[in-house]
Parts: sequence; C-alpha cells; structure tokens
Amino acid sequence: MAREPIILNVYDMYWINEYTTSIGLGVFHSGVEIYGTEYAYGGHPFPFTGIFEITPRDHEELGEQFRFRQSVQIGCTDFTEDDVKRIVTELGKQFRGDRYHLMNNNCNHFSSSFTQILCGQEIPSWVNRLAYFSSCVPFLQRCLPKEWLTPMALQHSLTQHHDSTCSHHSDTTPL
Repeated sequence: MAREPIILNVYDMYWINEYTTSIGLGVFHSGVEIYGTEYAYGGHPFPFTGIFEITPRDHEELGEQFRFRQSVQIGCTDFTEDDVKRIVTELGKQFRGDRYHLMNNNCNHFSSSFTQILCGQEIPSWVNRLAYFSSCVPFLQRCLPKEWLTPMALQHSLTQHHDSTCSHHSDTTPL
C-alpha cells in the first residue's frame, strides 16, 4: 500500500506577522493537503460543517488578508482517498461552522486533529501559539477582525450549499 504524504500548508493572516514572527508569535491559518486537496476549517453561523476544500497553497481562494507562508510535511498515511473523505465528514460533526472560536476551536485545531488521525502527529506548536497565548490574555482575541473567521473560500462553499438547498426546495414546492 502506498504511503500518501500529509502536508500542512500555513498562511500568514495579516501584515502584523512581518513584525511578530521574530518574537515567536503570529496569526496563522492552516490547512491539510492530502491527495491533491487542501482541507481547512472556518466559522459561519450555521450548524453544519465548517470544513472546506481549496486548491493547495492558493491563498487567493482564502481572501486578501491571507498570504501563503510555507508547507510542512507532517508525515504519511495509508488511508485511501475515500477513507480521508469519510474522516473529513466525521470531523465535520465536531468542526461545525457555528462552533468556530478563534482561540479555542480554530483552523489550526482542526488541522492538528486531522493530522493526528491521519498519521499520529500534531502540527508544529508555533502555528497555533497565538491562540494559546491569547487564552492567557483574554482581551487579545477582541482585537482581531471578525472577517478572519470566515475565509472567502468558505463563504463560496456556503453560497453553493445555500443555492443547492434553495433549488432543491424550489424543485419540490408546488406552483
């Protein structure tokens, strides 16, 4: 059985990282790349999955406040592509859009949970260090912009979900 690489793609979320990464802090988004797809997590107000797919390392799909920083190989897995899709579906129950929290249940928490299942390894601690640090300094989370909660790619995914739900209902609604 072929071992599939598991790649963590890390993005800068804001210009401030140019100044703060030298002291070990940064605002990062991450996604897990496997089988040519990158899976990430973001918040929205609905009680269904906040996990979405993008083209690997395509920061433009995420939005203008994101910039690709680097890829880190976390490990390899023997899970098949179908297994991975089932795992993502199961994780979607835990990582719902309405359960997103910038400090306690964010994209980096998702990435770490996903890589632990796939290969038994967590993501590097520096990727989510700001969330840990800010849990010790609660006012810090109120300083970050709300639009960081919902990347553009997730907004697009939500629009598609809404459109397919509406078209399904309109197909079944009598005239």
